[in-house]
Amino acid sequence: MTLLNPLKLSTSTKDLSYFDLDNDGDPDIIRYITKNQIPVQWIDDDDDMVVGDQMGDIDNDCLMVDLNKDGNYGHYSDVVVDWVDNDGDGLADMQIYLEYASEKEKDKHLGPGHLMINIDTDGDHIMNYIDWNTFKLRAWLHDGIANFYEDYKGRSLFLKIHTSPEKLNDLRLNWENPFLFYDPDEDGLTEYAIRVIDEPLPGKPEDKHITHLTGTASWISMSYDLDNDNVSGVEFDFDMTLSFRGKGFDYMDQKHNYPNMRGLHESDRYFMDPRIRQLTELIYPDHESTPDLIFNRGEWEEVYFSYDEDDDCNRWERVELYEPLDPYASGRRNNGLDDNPQSDAVGDRGEWDLDNSGKGNLYVSPIDGKIHLFGAEFGYWRIDQNAYYYQGMGGLYDGYGLGRLSCDVESPFPLIKYLDTNDNGFFDRIEYDLNGDHEFEYFVSFNELKINDQCDIIRFSELSYNELVAMETQVANNMWSQAMDAVEVAKNKGIDIYWYALLLHPKSIRQKYHMGYWLQLYLLIDLVQIASSKQNEKEVESYIKAFHSRGWSKIK
Repeated sequence: MTLLNPLKLSTSTKDLSYFDLDNDGDPDIIRYITKNQIPVQWIDDDDDMVVGDQMGDIDNDCLMVDLNKDGNYGHYSDVVVDWVDNDGDGLADMQIYLEYASEKEKDKHLGPGHLMINIDTDGDHIMNYIDWNTFKLRAWLHDGIANFYEDYKGRSLFLKIHTSPEKLNDLRLNWENPFLFYDPDEDGLTEYAIRVIDEPLPGKPEDKHITHLTGTASWISMSYDLDNDNVSGVEFDFDMTLSFRGKGFDYMDQKHNYPNMRGLHESDRYFMDPRIRQLTELIYPDHESTPDLIFNRGEWEEVYFSYDEDDDCNRWERVELYEPLDPYASGRRNNGLDDNPQSDAVGDRGEWDLDNSGKGNLYVSPIDGKIHLFGAEFGYWRIDQNAYYYQGMGGLYDGYGLGRLSCDVESPFPLIKYLDTNDNGFFDRIEYDLNGDHEFEYFVSFNELKINDQCDIIRFSELSYNELVAMETQVANNMWSQAMDAVEVAKNKGIDIYWYALLLHPKSIRQKYHMGYWLQLYLLIDLVQIASSKQNEKEVESYIKAFHSRGWSKIK
């Protein structure tokens, strides 16, 4: 063995054993000990194995690994990897990874263990990423920022659950069922992803260890790279997520036939639970049907929205999991917005429509020029200007291999709060805690300022990906245009704008959005300070109103 990434299973030229299970004169099983002393056997599912082969093939064969060396395969503590060629082109387009719990953990409802099925819908032949020395699934390893070794890029999908497969009630179903990756511009990268969750239930008292999947998708997240700025080195850059929660939709009619999943009948004897080898269909919504099912069949009770304001989310969970909890509490399972260990500790803006009054629609608010969730009762933006709190796939190791830098009392962060006080679906009050002392020092009521909070509602379900990108581009350009108007006002008031030279030269759509907002805010603070020193309250109000109504050009 070397210390290089093990991209291939090791072989052994000695102690090879061959077995003919179906008595047709050629071998169906190869069994040997790998170079790292792990017993393995290959099942020849396409009947092309011959004496002299050192291993099976990865087009339509099955690898069984006796990890605990107890002489059993497809049993407790073992791993199975099965390749399936469904279209008969001689190349696998499906890979099934099974990891069995240990015998002492067999009575747990969920975990440990895995059932993960990769389906190669874009023909790049990338499947699960497995450490072939340990046979463990290492799907979250990557190089650079987000170049995952797992097939998360392009147009692809997988089905996955974190539990031992023999404990599942129906192996045609799954927990992430599916996780879909979309590549509308066909550049080999993912522009948006949809995660469909079938929440498992424990069994009855007599079979409480059985994981019961329901055939109902009750949790959805839809994550988008709104400015389509993913490139090599930054393969994922999701900016916004909508998450739907509630009764959801039944998907049991979404059947997909895979007759070649059925393995060699005579090999069933090696599996303590051979059901996975006997399947000929899987049930899951696919790339085409999922959006329609979400919006036309789904019964939703809540909609969560998050926006990656510090633009550091290089993995889908980082921009989908802010919870409507304590805005200041931070850290894993600490009852704060980032309660989920895979959310961003600081830097995202979360908004919540807890009665689904807005039906998952959006609007670009006239009060700040940002995209917001229509119907949200409240929202919070934890400000992280420098993307310092880089949580998710960097920072300090947290046991998940994901890392996080969490905020504590020694690390305060600014916070902005959004409220819909008149229940019309649009935010009309913003509160600011810019020194992080847990007190909101400033607030702006748009009803009091006589600023109209209403605007056009954007029917999210009707937007194509290109239309979403166009929306984000317009938002960024408008933000920058407002910043330039604010610069002119500041110049007329004698402010030296070149203190903010760093913010005056955006190089991308995202920087126009980011720098445009902050440039306006800094200039607002300067203008208010000058007017306040003159005790000119009318002028102070005019600046505040201009900032919050995109009205800088109206100031003489």
